[in-house]
Amino acid sequence: MTRSLSLLAVLALTAAAAGPALAAAPHPGDPAAGRIKVYTCHGCHGIPGYHNAYPNYPVPKIAGQHYQYLVTALNEYRSGARAHPTMRAQAESLSEADIADIAAYLSSLKK
Repeated sequence: MTRSLSLLAVLALTAAAAGPALAAAPHPGDPAAGRIKVYTCHGCHGIPGYHNAYPNYPVPKIAGQHYQYLVTALNEYRSGARAHPTMRAQAESLSEADIADIAAYLSSLKK
């Protein structure tokens, strides 16, 4: 019985510690707000056939990308997990709500 109580106590403490994280639902994103917030994105991602100067590669088109992909990519640029100085600088200025709004807007567009 002590063993069962110990396991229950560990589970209760784990749930209590994770409670706020589990209770907080991700911001679903507002496409109308995202439409306003993507103004800086168009400078590179909105130019057909645009290539980055160094290293030389085509700039990806982000319109129509999957919502979760966009959220993940922006968070990884913001944290430095994805290395791109311009994207990191852009993403560092975004809140979680900004990222969700931008992703909601971009994912609502046709490719």
